[in-house]
Amino acid sequence: MSLPDFEGWAIFACVVEHRSFSGAAQAIGISKATVSKAITRLEQRLGTNLFHRTSRKLTLTESGAALAERAKRILGEAQCAEEEARQAAVAPSGTVRIAAPLTFGLSQVAPAIADFLAEYPQIHIDLKLSDATVDIVADGFDIALRIADLPDSSLRARRLAPVRIHTVAAPAYLDRHGRPSHPSELTDHRCFVYSNTSRPDLWQYYGPEGEEAGIRVEGPLIVDNGRAMLPALRRGLGIARLPDFIVDELLNDGSLEAVLTGWDTRPIALHMMTPPGTLRPARVTLLMDFLAERFRAREEAGR
Repeated sequence: MSLPDFEGWAIFACVVEHRSFSGAAQAIGISKATVSKAITRLEQRLGTNLFHRTSRKLTLTESGAALAERAKRILGEAQCAEEEARQAAVAPSGTVRIAAPLTFGLSQVAPAIADFLAEYPQIHIDLKLSDATVDIVADGFDIALRIADLPDSSLRARRLAPVRIHTVAAPAYLDRHGRPSHPSELTDHRCFVYSNTSRPDLWQYYGPEGEEAGIRVEGPLIVDNGRAMLPALRRGLGIARLPDFIVDELLNDGSLEAVLTGWDTRPIALHMMTPPGTLRPARVTLLMDFLAERFRAREEAGR
């Protein structure tokens, strides 16, 4: 069996990245002649030219363009394997950039990060908290935590735990205005709206008999952070839909009361998003596994 020319493929990937033989040679630390010989050797092995060469310009042929992405993966896999081997011998280090929703980040992610840093002191965390959706690739994040019913995406998603949405109000508000038993009755109530959704004023419900109800709501408060609704809710000024990690304690101590408990909302969950591809530094994998275990344990404790 003849083994692939791994060196040739790696050098080809470097030439594509640097767009010249001399640039690739300088980046790798070898001579331009060695680069040229490796490309010629690979072309002869494949039976096709990979580049159009002129005195002023180097461009990929059609065959070269078709093979460039595979060459990049071959080089990336090898670099990742070497990095993992090196990092296995020493304490992982470097920076991991992570994005998370504001309230969930403060109450759940920040304590988890503190425990992680105590266990891996050589790793640094750059944590961004915002309810706005970040562009993981463009903004250079290694990990983003999202609470949503996720659409199709080129990003890689790992479901960590379900998140239950409750429709809640203060008992005093419900005593004055009545307790809705059907979603349609929400049109008679003052509803607080969370703005970071595609249709903030449309509340969708699913009944126990399979009935669906999409209700247009309105009220005196629109916010881009769920926790900002709590003061107005406690004062009995309206009804809101909020996730369990914001309202569970208030439901348990009686400050808030859940209504429409027989109706479900669209199922959502906590997801861990990463950029496309499977290659990532060991420090990122460590944090991903740590968070996955942390929130799996949270879900089991909730059950």
